Amino acid sequence: MHLLNFFYSKTDMDGQGATADPQLQQFIEIESQKQRFQQLVHQMTEVCWEKCMDKPGPKLDSRTETCFVNCVERFIDTSQFILNRLEQTQRSRGSFSESMSD
Repeated sequence: MHLLNFFYSKTDMDGQGATADPQLQQFIEIESQKQRFQQLVHQMTEVCWEKCMDKPGPKLDSRTETCFVNCVERFIDTSQFILNRLEQTQRSRGSFSESMSD
């Protein structure tokens, strides 16, 4: 049995099956969001470093600093665009499913 599944669900006193603990669910969701955010920051750092940093030195020149700023802003814009697009897709699928069930 997967350890996370063990902590995620528990059996009712009457043995009717597994129910999720709402506080534990919320904790797991928050930790998952933190992990996704950390992965995103790591990915953004890697991409922008490769794109902008020619040769590391004791100080950033203005071109390199501008490149980093633009890279981060475009990365955020792109991520936001993708999230918005996914939300629109989910909403359209939800309304399509609701209209099919009527």
